[in-house]
Amino acid sequence: MNPLRIKIYYEDTDAGGVVYYANYLKYMERARTEFLLDNGIDVAKYHENGFFFMVIHVNVDFKRPARLGDSIEVTTEIIEMTNVTITLRHHISKENTLSVEAYVKVACINKDGKPQRLPEEFRKLETHVHL
Repeated sequence: MNPLRIKIYYEDTDAGGVVYYANYLKYMERARTEFLLDNGIDVAKYHENGFFFMVIHVNVDFKRPARLGDSIEVTTEIIEMTNVTITLRHHISKENTLSVEAYVKVACINKDGKPQRLPEEFRKLETHVHL
């Protein structure tokens, strides 16, 4: 999959010109959405059919900061899939040097917030993405 490229603007940083830690979560969210779209899954269409996706766990390891003016790349890969959850690994790097590594577990829920089985199209990801 192609990495998501993001340029760091002033609004992304803290008072020291370093990317504010919570913004990395936004970058990962964008990368997950693009990853799914690249694999033929439009999350907005699933919302219309009663499938919602909630982040239930995040583990983030900050290794090197990204700074104002930097360009970063966010890669996404599936590392585990159950009947209800998908765990993804995100690498955020600048100039081919790892800045952030994160593991994000997402659960499929219905409109009442109850877990539900992932749509069949997600199962097809297993054949296209190395787990």
